[in-house]
Amino acid sequence: MARRNKPERFEIPPDVRYHSVEVQSFINRVMRRGKKSLATRLVYDALDMVKEKTKRDPMEVFEAAIKNVAPLMEVKPRRVGGATYQVPMEVPPYRRFALASRWIIAAAKARSGKTFSEKLAAELMDAANNTGSAVRKREETHKMAEANRAFSHYRV
Repeated sequence: MARRNKPERFEIPPDVRYHSVEVQSFINRVMRRGKKSLATRLVYDALDMVKEKTKRDPMEVFEAAIKNVAPLMEVKPRRVGGATYQVPMEVPPYRRFALASRWIIAAAKARSGKTFSEKLAAELMDAANNTGSAVRKREETHKMAEANRAFSHYRV
């Protein structure tokens, strides 16, 4: 059963320090149990560490990290006559950002030791340099899409 209309997208206000909607959205994804001030502190601490270690503008590093992790293609299951095919699809821009930030946060959490801010800073720097597990996740997603190119004519 399809929906009648799509719900309108919620406008996220930009964050206080960098005046960026992306950073605010990223903070919202880091947030657990509604503790926004804690999430904000963690993300800003991580960006400060990035600035210290790379001597570059942390926003540049953040944007490069998101750009390097964001997938262009992904597979979606599609049922055709009793068989389920993994059909490669292009990823829309808002989902690209959502997946990239989710993967970066997950990869940072999976790192060992240290505070979350340090792990996040390290993961952002790795992603900006096209290394790290978040980038590996994107590569796997692209490989899946490439492997299932034969089913691309089943596009939804």
